[in-house]
Amino acid sequence: MTPIRPTAPPATGPRIRSRGARHGAWRLLNTLARTVAVFVPVFLIATFVTFALRSLSGLSPARIQLGEEATPEAVARVEAQWGLNRPFLTQYGDWIGGILHGRLGTSWTNGADISTLIGLGLGVSLSVAVFALVIGVTAGFALGTVAALRRTTWIDRAVTGFVTLISVMPAFVVGIVLVTVLAVGLHLFPSAGYVPADQGVGPWLAHITLPALALSFDVVADVARQLRGGLVAAYGENYVTGAVVRGLGPRRIFFGHVLRNGLGPALATLGLKFPALVGASVVTEWIFGLQGFGRFANDSAQSGDVPAVQGVLVVSIVLVVSFNLIVNLVLARVTPASQRGV
Repeated sequence: MTPIRPTAPPATGPRIRSRGARHGAWRLLNTLARTVAVFVPVFLIATFVTFALRSLSGLSPARIQLGEEATPEAVARVEAQWGLNRPFLTQYGDWIGGILHGRLGTSWTNGADISTLIGLGLGVSLSVAVFALVIGVTAGFALGTVAALRRTTWIDRAVTGFVTLISVMPAFVVGIVLVTVLAVGLHLFPSAGYVPADQGVGPWLAHITLPALALSFDVVADVARQLRGGLVAAYGENYVTGAVVRGLGPRRIFFGHVLRNGLGPALATLGLKFPALVGASVVTEWIFGLQGFGRFANDSAQSGDVPAVQGVLVVSIVLVVSFNLIVNLVLARVTPASQRGV
């Protein structure tokens, strides 16, 4: 009689965790590769269209420097100095090569380096946008979670009404109210200006708090709505019912099952919100006297400084793609539904 050989025990413990870690790393790499594969053609097409704006606009540095009454000879001489008499594709190749090396060109209006000018304004706008995002995510997460945990109660209705109200309030109106009440009336914050973080974290936070609050209302509303909807939908899934049957407590069910599966819509919303915060800051910067990225873009467009506008568009493209890459990586790592789709 042939002896029965014992079967190997199922893989458990470190082996399963090792396979899970390798699978998770592969999902992250796959997400990264797909995002980069989309970014490269989008970046090339967007930069080509951006560079073509100069030809389509009919603007010239000669018209800015010499005025509308300049002679054709003088215009041709200035354009030759800027290299605008060369073939279009040659100009584009030199320009895109400079971008890849971190050079965005030279301003037509003052001859300054555009990378330096954008860097100065971008530091201001990113400080305000990141702080607004932190406020929006924190408050929106709290409101959305409370509304989902107390769904169909008066608390849920109160939260829903509050986020609906703040979602229709324009940032510039909120900014004016905040300046009037908190800065002019109560003297709790400075009403205008900006102090870099390297000159003191306290003054830096004091100067960016009010503009960040003004911009955060829309983020609070969207995050709260999306998170509430995602959590309520997750509570209705079969895995939650199974967890209840197994005797798991409400806290463990929420953090172990509901939250990870319900985060997806709220995280996806952030991929659109951060670039929108940077772009929407132009009016807020005027209210609070900030020389930021949005104000620089507006001033450049008003003066017809095409290289500066092109630089702004390139930086905006990079910001949008980079932040969406971060959001996609977080989605792939945190939410199980997103992981299954990778």
